[in-house]
Amino acid sequence: MSLAIVHSRAQVGVDAPAVTVEAHLANGLPSLALVGLPETAVKESKDRVRSAILNCAFDFPPRRITLNLAPADLPKDGGRFDLAIALGILAASGQVPASALEQMECLGELALSGAVRPVQGVLPAALAARAAGRTLLVPKANAEEASLASGLTVFAVEHLLEVAAHLTGQTPIAPYEAQGLLRQVLPYPDLAEVQGQIAAKRALLVAGAGSHNLLFTGPPGTGKTLLASRLPGLLPPLDEAEALEVAAIHSVASHTPLSAWPQRPFRTPHHSASGPALVGGGSRPQPGEITLAHQGVLFLDELPEFDRKVLEVLREPLESGHIVIARARDKVRFPARFQLVAAMNPCPCGHLGDPSGRCRCSAEQIQRYRSKLSGPLLDRIDLHLTVPRETTRLNAHSEAGPSSAELAARVVTARQLQLQRQGCANAHLDLNGVQQHCSLPDVDRQWLESACERLGLSLRAAHRVLKVARTLADLDAASTIHRHHLAEALQYRPSTSGA
Repeated sequence: MSLAIVHSRAQVGVDAPAVTVEAHLANGLPSLALVGLPETAVKESKDRVRSAILNCAFDFPPRRITLNLAPADLPKDGGRFDLAIALGILAASGQVPASALEQMECLGELALSGAVRPVQGVLPAALAARAAGRTLLVPKANAEEASLASGLTVFAVEHLLEVAAHLTGQTPIAPYEAQGLLRQVLPYPDLAEVQGQIAAKRALLVAGAGSHNLLFTGPPGTGKTLLASRLPGLLPPLDEAEALEVAAIHSVASHTPLSAWPQRPFRTPHHSASGPALVGGGSRPQPGEITLAHQGVLFLDELPEFDRKVLEVLREPLESGHIVIARARDKVRFPARFQLVAAMNPCPCGHLGDPSGRCRCSAEQIQRYRSKLSGPLLDRIDLHLTVPRETTRLNAHSEAGPSSAELAARVVTARQLQLQRQGCANAHLDLNGVQQHCSLPDVDRQWLESACERLGLSLRAAHRVLKVARTLADLDAASTIHRHHLAEALQYRPSTSGA
């Protein structure tokens, strides 16, 4: 047979579109043409495949070989097509049966010796192969990752000779059985370890219950970073679909998904991070920190130290839950439904308002420091809380507050109420959802409108106050929002009126 077809998968963002590798042998002077919009790494596969086939004692057909990677308008990059190209040539020349490849998809880079090397983005390809009803042939180093797609038959291989023996029926390969190596759930830090800060712990509970964004402001050493690191332990566990989505993102970004799957990610980029590092980018778009924090927490410490232009790119993802990276050739969409937790000092020295009077910052310095954060960005943060300096007490165990497990149980109950009522967390309600699920009696609505006017809050901020109040009501298992819920929600909003 002079024509063979092998199925594979490309990588575009966190998607894995199907690619058909067509190998055709024709009479003429020996040559090898590779078409189908291949990038440099794919073009170089011709030499890798030739050496691998010859070093495995197969015949490299001395004919005019044409390799087509379809669809022709989809860019192909990386070494993930090496194995499919080699099998296409072997099947077209009759050295392996082409029929054995009909219901199989192949991924893997070839060494010159024929060894099969791991590639990135295997999990999205595994999910797509499962949806297509095919089996998947992957490098052994990627097999555990591919096995996260339950119900998919995975064959793990280490050498081209193994694949050939399996296809010819000489030495069949048994389907790979998951070892559970990626399901090593690690314990989260316990909130009970944080001394004092009762108000901050309450804010964490509210943030977790409604998936609200949170900003801690306070002097150095008050526990802002410790508090933020405890938030993932309060959040509900990921369901299977969410966990696979998170693992697929990390599969695209590196050779392995989460080291502790299926836990929520907690990302802490340094304040020197650039815009592309935070939101993603590059000539071949890669996910940034906001995508790596999808379904988890993005913690930005020393918030004013970030470049203002870098912070401004967070505004749209905070609203939409995704980021679109546009390039001349294509647009790539990455999910970015993260929960933002930020921390900052009240002034450049960090001691503004300290009873000791250590702050020597001028009003101009304080204004310049705070002006690094734009109003529209602060408007999108639901909970603003000042974290004061606690009295020094070294015996923290004597005043241990509620544990993370205790608060997490309350968060799960509140989230279940929200999912049953509206299908999403309160922070993700759109305008219609706010009007439907956060309605108030006329007297309370007028009271809230008056309070928002006095505080100088925008309409967006007023809607976010309603969402936080709805979360407070859910924590109390109340069917309606009461006045004390509104009052507490307003306490989490900074005044912009100067009154």
